[in-house]
Amino acid sequence: MKRRTGRNAPTVIVVEPHTLARTAIVRLLEHELLGWNFIDMISIESLDRALGMDVRLITIDLAGRNVKSLSLLDDLSAIKERFPEAPIALLSNTEDVLMASQALNIGIRGFFTTSLPIEIALAGLRLVLAGGIFCPHPMDALGIRQIKPVRSEDESQKIITARTNYLSIADFTPREADVLAELQCGCSNKVIAGKLNLSGHTVKMHLQHIMRKLQVQNRTEVVARLGYNPSNGNGHDISAQ
Repeated sequence: MKRRTGRNAPTVIVVEPHTLARTAIVRLLEHELLGWNFIDMISIESLDRALGMDVRLITIDLAGRNVKSLSLLDDLSAIKERFPEAPIALLSNTEDVLMASQALNIGIRGFFTTSLPIEIALAGLRLVLAGGIFCPHPMDALGIRQIKPVRSEDESQKIITARTNYLSIADFTPREADVLAELQCGCSNKVIAGKLNLSGHTVKMHLQHIMRKLQVQNRTEVVARLGYNPSNGNGHDISAQ
């Protein structure tokens, strides 16, 4: 396990048994989240070495396991015991819809597949760090717009009511609503432009209108406002450009 920067910096733990993949993930995150601390480990056996640190995210490779496998459930239990507030993201080599649904239903905040383009994976990472939930686009293409964990009827109704109120107040145009939907799925401006057949300039214009209507300053706040409530409450700007 390697430790970078100081113990007081916001920290990401990367649990990945494969050296090349682990190193590549950490290098990518170091470039994306400047000033953050990154801890990489082969297994969760080294988790205790991160105790006392400001852990904001833990990523763990499924490593060919099923979401309901005892091994993975034990790993997740150990993580939750030590870092109960930190969101967990899984890395999978399959785009299986059922597997992703099962993962999110047990509280996983992000389901990343090895086939994802880097810009979408990074946007998904920002979404998870902002308190949202990320699923890869192939699942959306199969008709699942946004898989969410099982919630009580009261909690689900509160979320629906809150979203409805914000949408009503904002009074989005149909095109702004399209851009917002892609933003909440973790898309970068370039990806949004391609999917909606818009220019990059037009996407930026729509995003500016959305932020103005919601009275927020960046994309992170848009996702937090209309998606799930941020769990870390740190207020850091991790918005996608």
